[in-house]
Amino acid sequence: FPTSTYIKMWADTQRELDTMLQREREEFLQPEEDLEKVMKMLATAYVQYLEIFQRLEAAHAHLIHQQKRAAVRQALDGVIGRLLEIKREMVALEKSECHRMDGILMDLKRVPEDIETPIPKYFIKENLRILQEREEYLNEILLNAGLLQQKPVRAMTLEEGIKVIQVAERARQGRARAAFMKRIYLEEKRQSKKQDQETGKNPDDAATCIQKVWRGYSQRKRTERLREEEMIFLGMNSSEMINGTGSLPPDVEAMSCLQKANVLQGEVQKREEISFRQELRTTEGPHIKETLQDQITQCFLECRHVTGRFPDYPPEKTGGSRAIFIEKHPEQVVEELAAKKEAEKQDKKKNGKKQEKAKVKKPEKGAGKQVVELGWKMGPSNFLSILEEGSAQYQVFWEKRDNRSDFLQDHDPELIKGGEREEVEEEIRVQVDEVMQEKVLNIKKALDGETGPQSKAKKEFRGKQKGHRKPRKGGHENLMMSLACRTIDSLYQELAEEGLLIKVERVHLSDYIGYYDCVRSILRETGAQPLPSIPEVRQLVALYGILPLGSQTVHENAPLVKSLLLAGPAGVGKKMLVHAICTETGANLFSLTASNLAGKYPGREGLMMMLHMILKVGKELQPSVVWIRDTEKMYSKGPSKGEEEMNFKRLAKLLPQFLKALKPKDRVLLVGTTSRPFDANLGPFCKAYQKIILIPKPDYLTRFGKYFTLWKHYILQGGGALTKLVNLNCLAQVSDGFTQGHVVDVVHTVLTELRLLQMDRKPLRTAEFVTSLARHDPVYKEEEETFQ
Repeated sequence: FPTSTYIKMWADTQRELDTMLQREREEFLQPEEDLEKVMKMLATAYVQYLEIFQRLEAAHAHLIHQQKRAAVRQALDGVIGRLLEIKREMVALEKSECHRMDGILMDLKRVPEDIETPIPKYFIKENLRILQEREEYLNEILLNAGLLQQKPVRAMTLEEGIKVIQVAERARQGRARAAFMKRIYLEEKRQSKKQDQETGKNPDDAATCIQKVWRGYSQRKRTERLREEEMIFLGMNSSEMINGTGSLPPDVEAMSCLQKANVLQGEVQKREEISFRQELRTTEGPHIKETLQDQITQCFLECRHVTGRFPDYPPEKTGGSRAIFIEKHPEQVVEELAAKKEAEKQDKKKNGKKQEKAKVKKPEKGAGKQVVELGWKMGPSNFLSILEEGSAQYQVFWEKRDNRSDFLQDHDPELIKGGEREEVEEEIRVQVDEVMQEKVLNIKKALDGETGPQSKAKKEFRGKQKGHRKPRKGGHENLMMSLACRTIDSLYQELAEEGLLIKVERVHLSDYIGYYDCVRSILRETGAQPLPSIPEVRQLVALYGILPLGSQTVHENAPLVKSLLLAGPAGVGKKMLVHAICTETGANLFSLTASNLAGKYPGREGLMMMLHMILKVGKELQPSVVWIRDTEKMYSKGPSKGEEEMNFKRLAKLLPQFLKALKPKDRVLLVGTTSRPFDANLGPFCKAYQKIILIPKPDYLTRFGKYFTLWKHYILQGGGALTKLVNLNCLAQVSDGFTQGHVVDVVHTVLTELRLLQMDRKPLRTAEFVTSLARHDPVYKEEEETFQ
């Protein structure tokens, strides 16, 4: 679609967002006693915000104008955060991660596919170059350590060999013909030169001819270069599209084209920002410097008038002179102190009367709780202010902008100056601080007789008098000091060589196939709690894992989820979901298992050092995912059977400290997977994970859907061809109780290299898959009930 389409989509979505914000002020701020009505309001708002999220993501992914993208990005992050806040309220009301949405979808005239959570493309797109360099570095480390085997060279078939020979022979014939035609051309040119010499042309005519040829050649080259730059800027590299020279897959090739466009846009914007910053320094720099000096001088004089002495100049660590302007005005401090004294006098007078009233009439127990529980009220939000600020900026800068004259997607100079003005003011403020600090010290020395900060010297003198000593450094402090001296690259290399930092398999969340099942919603209406469907699992993984890890703004302000547990039978796709989280966000993947830790970091101190290394690398190169496979073994009920299991159990006691060290600014997620959660001690096991997602085996719709089935997908992916002899309906019925892993294993067992070569004369039959499937054990009903 053209850019104007996405600009219109952004405008329409922004109006819908303003309507949603107005509705929230009217509905959510009022207490409500009917919880069913509350749940309906929350679910409706959730679906509508999700639709706004999808449109904003599409507009942000396709807009070229960087300033418009920044405005859409602010609204997009705000909507994602608001979705997570509403999801938290829905979970708290229903005590369940899955909700009945059929009635809401019918009222809004939506289908279940409309509430699929999209993954913003900027998670990968904005950091594509860094992620590619990091992947190459990891591959190099793993190859040198012998942990990554190079792909074996596949033997060439007879048909491929014949095709290579044909291509080489055609190229040889083409070169021979080109050489032959060149000789003919040179001979004709030589003959024409002889004729020209005989006739004797005018030198002016010859010069005109040369000029004509050169001007045509230079103009064609200039036009070709401009055309190619335009194609790269629009993400449409014409040479690769026409000739098909790109060896990358379509999605990777598209991402590379977009990356080239972004690089070109970024270079243009960077040049403009540098020029605007230099202009601001020359034109507004002296005025900003003079204003800052006057404000700092006035503030210090007023503080001396109130307190009798000049205060210490704030150090640069606390923000320098910025901390002065954040603090209150001295007159405000005096007024507040006077008002506080008057309030204390009035409190003393009324204190006796209050005590008498309290003796006569005591409040009943639980009265406060009754007041609180009168009605539900929406909790405070960290994202409504972000959305309102973004809406106000849109109305001021972009709503009435004439986009017809913005065909070249030029940047707005005033907006760039507004953003650069803060950076220029900060640079000048640092310079002013250095000058003013010396002036203040000289004035304090002349008037007050002080030579430096007094409070710090007094505290140090008192500490020496009392005989205070610094605490001795123990093993933990020594460990932290040893890690602090090491670089991130050395820690990264050690973790990779030890097999704790592994390579991420490229798999997307959309590859986890599954469809909505209406039967589950009917069961929920009766009060039962059925297993979540596969689309609900995708949604929960996106909400709790992918969206917070991908955006720093969302992670810092949204409800914080530090740990996530994926539980389900073997083969349901837990490992695939972990790799999907890393693929969609570009996260590092740290893998911890009992066998992986054996003999590497023994004892409590060794495990602490390992966790500190993971924490340091994970925070520095965020986002990161720490994956603990078979996590139930850490919390097993019986005694440890060996040193390997004992060391793994020690890790369980250190996990609370690891999670406590994670702050909202740290995009690090702990993910555990288990196929036997009932073998663990459920108290500490469930306490370690904030969110638990139960993953079911595939239902009938997933095994045999209307458009895309599990069997059909994996058979075609394995190179097989479907005919009438393969009854997919029969396979879907027979595979009831089996997992996705069973289906993949059966397809790989049947579709061997020899069987693929026999495919033309011996088509696939249903019995081949059924025979292989019979060798596996399904997930029985008793095991499924135990999971529930």
